[in-house]
Amino acid sequence: MQTQKSSSLLPAAVILVVIGFVASIALLIPAVRDSTQAIVVTVYLLALCAPVGLFLAVVFALLSGRRSR
Repeated sequence: MQTQKSSSLLPAAVILVVIGFVASIALLIPAVRDSTQAIVVTVYLLALCAPVGLFLAVVFALLSGRRSR
């Protein structure tokens, strides 16, 4: 039986999704939306981490899947 080496792809994907989710929720708060443009752009860019994390999770699932014969 082979031992699989631990992949850091899944924890990175989970962290990115959580960061993106929190930033998306923060964009709904009026205090963040009405602040300076730099803060809004930064939070918006952080919100884009969620789709990147989802993509990494799909890549991890495809790489770690086993073929049935």
